Parts: sequence; C-alpha cells; structure tokens
Amino acid sequence: MNTIWLPSIEGREGPKYKALAEAIRDAIGDETLEVQQKLPPVRDLAWDLKITPGTVARAYTLLTDEGVLEAAVGRGTFVALPKPKAESESKADYLSDVLTVAPSIERRPDVVRLTSPQLPDVGQAKLIQQHMGQVAANPRSGVMHYPNRKTFKPAREAVQHWLRGTPLGAFDEEDIVLSHGGQNGVSLALQSILTGPSPVVLVEELSYPGFRRAAALLRAEVIAIPMDSDGMIPEAIAAVAKSHNVQAICTSPEVHNPTGLFTPVSRREEIVEVARAHDIQIIEDDCYRMGASRAPSYRMLAPERGWYVSSISKTLTPALRIGFVVAPKPSVPALRRSAEHGFFGLATPLADLAERLLNDPNVAECAAKVNAVFSQYVQTCVNHLGAYDVTWHKDVPFLWLRLPEGWRASAFCQAAEVERVQIRPAEEFAGRDARALHAVRIAINAQIDLDHFEAAIMRLRELLDNPSERIGV
Repeated sequence: MNTIWLPSIEGREGPKYKALAEAIRDAIGDETLEVQQKLPPVRDLAWDLKITPGTVARAYTLLTDEGVLEAAVGRGTFVALPKPKAESESKADYLSDVLTVAPSIERRPDVVRLTSPQLPDVGQAKLIQQHMGQVAANPRSGVMHYPNRKTFKPAREAVQHWLRGTPLGAFDEEDIVLSHGGQNGVSLALQSILTGPSPVVLVEELSYPGFRRAAALLRAEVIAIPMDSDGMIPEAIAAVAKSHNVQAICTSPEVHNPTGLFTPVSRREEIVEVARAHDIQIIEDDCYRMGASRAPSYRMLAPERGWYVSSISKTLTPALRIGFVVAPKPSVPALRRSAEHGFFGLATPLADLAERLLNDPNVAECAAKVNAVFSQYVQTCVNHLGAYDVTWHKDVPFLWLRLPEGWRASAFCQAAEVERVQIRPAEEFAGRDARALHAVRIAINAQIDLDHFEAAIMRLRELLDNPSERIGV
C-alpha cells in the first residue's frame, strides 16, 4: 500500500534526520502510517521536505535498524510488523554489532558478505578437533569440580607463550586472566576500572562498537575523541578530562578498527602523558593485529595503567571464544575478582583446550598461513580499488574506503547489496550524534574462493566507476 503522507519536521529539536525519524515514529504511533504501508521514496520525500536525500536515507536506516521500518531491495521501505520490544531491541544490537548485518538484509546464498573478516581453514580446524577429542578423552582439570586459579595456570602459561614477542613489558602468567573472547576481555577490564556513580569512558570518534556497548552495560558515559592520521588527539583527551570524570580510554593503536590506521610510538607517549596527568587507565584492544607489533604496547609504555586485550578470533577461530587480558600489576587482583565473581572462570575443558592449542607448534604455523591468505585477498582488493582513497595493510583483514565526493555511505551500501555484496558504512562505527562520514569498511571473506571474492570486488569497482543518478547526491 502506497502513501501520500508528508511529515512535518518544523519545530523539532536535534539533527534533521533525527527529527524526521521522530516524525515517522509519531505517525506510526497515531496510526497515520499503518503497518506494512509504504513510505515515500527517499528522493521524493527529500524534495518535498527540502532536505538532502542523505538525511532521509539516514532516518530510514535508523528506523530500519530499530525494527520500526523494513526495507526490501527493489520494492521500497515499509512500516514493519510490530514485534515484542525485547526481541526487536536485542536483535538490532546483535546484528549491527556482532554479526554486522543490517536487520533488513536477507541471508541469501548468492550474497557475498564482506561485513566481518571470515577466516580461511588452513588446517587449524583439524588441529582443534584433534585437541578437543584428546581433552574429551582425558581432561586435565576433570569434569566434576568448580575451577580455581590453579586450574587455569597451565592455560595462562600457554597464553604467555602465545604472546611471546609482543612488546608488553615484564609480565608473567599471574597477570593474565582468560576471557570469553576479546569483547568479554574489554568488559572485564572496564568492570575492574570503573568506580563511582558517573564514570566516563573515552573512545575514538570512529571505533569498534563493542567499546560503546561494554561501557553502556556498566552505566558509563561514552565520549568520542577526535582523531587525526596518528590516532586520538592528546589535547582533545586532556580537554575532556578537565571537565569530566574520565576513568578509561579504549583504543586500538596497532590496527585501528575501522580505518586500519596505526598510532606511532610518539603519539602513544603523548597519550600516556595525558593519562598520567589525569589518572586515566588505557585499554588496548589488539585483536586485529596479525603481523608483528610495530610499536610498544600501552602496557609497556605505562605499566601502571596499560591493559592489553586480545584473542584468537582473528588468527585461528572465532568459534571457541578464547580471549585474554593482561592487566597492569597493581590491577591484577581487581581483574581476577571481575572474572571470578562474574562467571567463575572459563569452563575447565575449554581452559584445557586453550592450553593444548596455544602450546601446539603447528598452530603458530596455521596462524601464519591465515595471515598469508588474508594478504592475498587484500592485494586483490587493492589491485581493483587502489585508484580510490583506500587505506590498507597486508596484515590487516579489512580495507577502509573513503568514497568519492557526491557519494553517501548508506546509499553506496544499498547499491552494493543490489549487486549482492554486503559491506559496512562508517556510521556503524560512529556515535549516535557523530557527523555523517562518507566511507565504508570492506572486510576480507577468505571462506569463499578467490575468484568469487574478486568478482564481488569488481562489482564494487563498477559502482565506483559508474555512479547512477539515484546514488549520487
């Protein structure tokens, strides 16, 4: 069912896209817009309201992600069927931040998903299965007792072995706490740091959405810090710290997600100086680094306030949810309490598996092979997209593409979906009130053959080379 509905955004506060979204919600609430009713096309509504098509598209995208609207490729945007609130909210969060697929997108088998890195199987699956069988047959820690610190010591020692060569400064197995993947590691670190009724956590203006989610769960205020080509701007951190109760910084200096930028040691030292002046802890997420470290970690530069979080999700497998946190020496007891009071530690068979896996000399070779395959796919991307403004590194399983002038990230992603390719717009990595950024992240999917992957990249290149009138604004 079509509509000639025309909203009014006059007198509404906030950005125009939020005002339009509010007007749509109100129209649905008073039944001016009925369930399954079709909304006006983006360009038509933009013309009638005398705003940009990008503003309308952003409002539609916001409501689609909330489950208020639903979009069908080639058919338009419709008022969604009502859903239980809890289901709708949890689904939107889960899909956008974990699976990285918008709720409106069907899981069609012919669609190439380049939304989150997909690891190739270079032999690690067989090794994991072998170790799982050996743990099942003879679990070191048994299967009838609660875990304790002694139970996890061999696994912590294995992590220490796995991290050899990483510039973390002096540390031993007692400084390590096992977590259920990197996201759980970030949450544990924040639980150990944040105190008081109104803590503030700083993140980059573009950042891994899991930082914001972890802070929000702990009722912390999140403030985005401006960036330049070297990462967070120290002066901006200091300015916020003077007027807010800043307790932690969450950052990814080795491989910034989503831009792929690297923070050099000189900038890290400046940030450490600011953190010491304002007594701020620094949580470093190093999950995306696949090659050698290029600079000392924050834990090495500031052993009293540097936290290191990583996992095997980007190097071996995301299925096991094995992660780890290396705490500053003074904060080790607090980190242990957060883990022990939260979930009593990992399941003992999983800890036994982590011990066996990370000590297996063949696993390091598998990780190197995974990196080599990713590098091959990255080079394929660069071969076709290198004429555009793209940031990449051979040891990083994604690329950051700044779109040419006139493009909108949401429109480009929609056009890519029509061409059976899914990618992530910059908006998914920005805070709710951030300015619209005309860029996309293209993740490497090494679970499809290289020819199939290359064909998908060529379709993206075709869109870039030949923008249609409906996309260009």
